[in-house]
Amino acid sequence: MRREDGMATYHDTKEFLRGFRDGLPFVIVVVPFALLFGVVATEAGLPLIQVLSFSVVVIAGAAQFTALQLMAENVPALVVIISALTVNLRMAMYSASLTPHLGALPFWRRAFVAYCLVDQSYALSIMEYEKRPEMTLAQKFSYFFGAITPVVPLWYGATVVGAMVGQAIPPALALDFAVPITFLAMIGPMLRTQAHIWAAFVSVTTALLFAFLPWNLGLMVAAIAGMATGAEIERRVEKRGKSNE
Repeated sequence: MRREDGMATYHDTKEFLRGFRDGLPFVIVVVPFALLFGVVATEAGLPLIQVLSFSVVVIAGAAQFTALQLMAENVPALVVIISALTVNLRMAMYSASLTPHLGALPFWRRAFVAYCLVDQSYALSIMEYEKRPEMTLAQKFSYFFGAITPVVPLWYGATVVGAMVGQAIPPALALDFAVPITFLAMIGPMLRTQAHIWAAFVSVTTALLFAFLPWNLGLMVAAIAGMATGAEIERRVEKRGKSNE
């Protein structure tokens, strides 16, 4: 339903449906990922309500798995929080990247975008915005809303199903394939500049080199190294561009 309040219109049905259509393929990987989290969380001893709350409040699969693993190892709470935040540090970069496109939204709509900002919604939205710079604010918000609609409810539901069935899911299904495939599918098309490529290369290499560190601290080192590399490459490219003018 299109809503006009005399000041602004923030809903565009056509763009919502476009986003919904583009978000549907991610269901193939989101459902197994959520099922796996539900199974693993149950095996770690969390009751059903805590498993669901974990997914609803955090809504970040990689961070949830990281936190769950560390909690199972009785790692200090501070390290668990820092590790989860480090894994989700990319969300800060996602947010900064989307601000020029959605920053003019009213507060509660920005809060909605922030809550629903996951890898899938970001990857789809930023590529659509860059491909179609003529999009209005309403169209951009509607597209984002549509892209996340098939993902979030199924994330919640599949988490509950995974927690309920637990051990009944045979290991032969290998649900953990969803994690690397999801990230590779989203990151691959976005490696379009030297900064992106070098940041990805350095972060992966650093993560492997520091994998021996306890409590997943190698991820923190890799995240910092990757961001520093990307920023430095961008600085050099801009400097080179100015010198050639």
